[in-house]
Amino acid sequence: MATQNLDMLKTQIHRPDNARTFFLLNKPCIPSHGFASFSFRPGPQLQKKYRNVRAGYVLENAKAVAGGTRVSTSVKATVTVKLSDGGCFYNLVGLSHGPDDILDLLGKSLLLEIVSAELDPKTGLEKKPISRYARRTGQKDGEVIYESEFVIPGDFGEIGAVLVENEHKNEMYLKHIVLNGLPNGPIEFNCDSWVEPKFDKPEKRVFFTFKSYLPSQTPRGLKSLREKDLVSLRGNGKGERKTSDRIYDYDVYNDLGDPDSKPELARPVLGGSKKYPYPRRCRTGRPRSKIDPLSETRSGTFYVPRDEEFSEVKQNSFITKTAESVLDALLPSLEAVLLDDPGLGFQHFSDIDQLYNQGMPIPKLKNQGPLQSLVLRLVKAVEDADDVVKFETPAMFHKDKFSWLRDEEFSRQTLAGVNPYSIKLVTEWPLKSKLDPDVYGPPESAITTELVGREIKDFMTVDKALEQKKLFIIDYHDLLLPFVSKVRRIKGTTLYGSRALFFLTPDGTLKPLAIELTRPPMDGKPQWNKVFTPSSEATGLWLWRFAKAHFLAHDSGYHELVSHWLRTHCATEPYIIATNRQLSVMHPIYRLLHPHCRYTMKINALARQVLISADGVIESSFSPSKYSMELSSVAYDQQWRFDREALPADLINR
Repeated sequence: MATQNLDMLKTQIHRPDNARTFFLLNKPCIPSHGFASFSFRPGPQLQKKYRNVRAGYVLENAKAVAGGTRVSTSVKATVTVKLSDGGCFYNLVGLSHGPDDILDLLGKSLLLEIVSAELDPKTGLEKKPISRYARRTGQKDGEVIYESEFVIPGDFGEIGAVLVENEHKNEMYLKHIVLNGLPNGPIEFNCDSWVEPKFDKPEKRVFFTFKSYLPSQTPRGLKSLREKDLVSLRGNGKGERKTSDRIYDYDVYNDLGDPDSKPELARPVLGGSKKYPYPRRCRTGRPRSKIDPLSETRSGTFYVPRDEEFSEVKQNSFITKTAESVLDALLPSLEAVLLDDPGLGFQHFSDIDQLYNQGMPIPKLKNQGPLQSLVLRLVKAVEDADDVVKFETPAMFHKDKFSWLRDEEFSRQTLAGVNPYSIKLVTEWPLKSKLDPDVYGPPESAITTELVGREIKDFMTVDKALEQKKLFIIDYHDLLLPFVSKVRRIKGTTLYGSRALFFLTPDGTLKPLAIELTRPPMDGKPQWNKVFTPSSEATGLWLWRFAKAHFLAHDSGYHELVSHWLRTHCATEPYIIATNRQLSVMHPIYRLLHPHCRYTMKINALARQVLISADGVIESSFSPSKYSMELSSVAYDQQWRFDREALPADLINR
């Protein structure tokens, strides 16, 4: 008997508090501590014989023994509801007012239904859930507690899920549900989800236990619920999404422009075409633009599924008003205090020093709040009475105010700065463009073997440097060159194709060798390109510094558009959508991915609102200007490969 029981052991993973990740072991089913099965503990003889077996093991045949007794069990359900939006700020907005208070007093505000994981052996259908209303019993630390009592029949089988119906008029944030009184200990359902009122969303919400299943191993009593839950998340691809929806669907980036407001704010649709390939975003279903039927209007909120929100999304909310007041008041003041004409830029180094030394007054805000400190986290108040702020001085400025001008810092920042993702080993020599020479001019680089040889003659020959893998490059030449003529037509800006070459010195530091700037044939003029190298002569030194400034402007734009936005945020969103559409919350891979994906969609939606939109922060701040997002589409087409996005593949490729 003991041998038979041992063969039926199933490995369990004990779940620590707040743990959210599960790992797929050699079994297709991963039970966790607290999963309900009405079983008795193994006898002392079996415990003694197999004393090295972990306590988390459960005898599979014990369920049949318990079922045979048909002993009912009294179970207490405790539901915890948060009085906040579950996001970055906790404003403790009450969930129940007026009619909701009355429902709470009557004990009719929250309906719970316990679902068996097993089918009825007589009918072959799902067993009827056990339903009870939960009554409000208290409130503490911003959380409301609801409780209910259940009597579970002995033949009910394993508890697999809980159905929840919100009888309130308002949505509620369900944190977790705990069932106490079960033979194997309590079960916790970690919900962390908004539950809409049944008047808005009549379908009951389902929350499964922590036991993870592959689709083929799902208990028969839960298969229908698992599939229905996925179907509800996919939607039908029609209509405009509401704030309360939980639908994950795909769409192209057709909401970056605003042609209905101004014709010059029109932008091409990214994604869904060979000309502008791009990852997908979350579908919002907003009305189409009157000027451009392929584009969406930017009216209303930028929808994300309700559980992807991290702050209040209602209009005129406290957070939104505070954010707008901070930004609207601060940014004009920065321009007014620092620049007589914002289009001129900084006229003197002393203008920059003013940010750190003299400071600037902050205008009084109509709505003071915690977001002010968040927005101003890069500045610090030095005189609270006068509301004067100074930008934080970079640490290296304390020792060397002009360290940013020096070649050593330029090289160091290629690896220690914000964008260490572009530098790569030189594997082909001489350098050569892959663009069409009939359009962009001769493909040969002006960085020649002779030029590089002069720069590294104190160390080794060029051939030796290539052989020993000592030459590295950051190359934006072919990516930027097709945009040069378009960008140069924009008043007050310019652009080049650029590349920078570095040498790894014997002491393990990088030495900049050359920067090449290229302009393609345009306006009847042939291609122009020139190489700049470090110099000790006054004119040559400043030309070299100007070349570094151009290159670093390109590097900053590439970092924000490609390294950060495209690779970190944009390319991740389709996988988040697919995960929620195709993997049930019961799936072990879903539980592994979920904590890493949460809130990314909201961040991306905010980016579409103010960061990457037409005339937004990126277009106003970086060299490609209105063509910034087009450039990121080209980078996606030429450079992005799924199998090279992780480590160590990314480093090996470079």
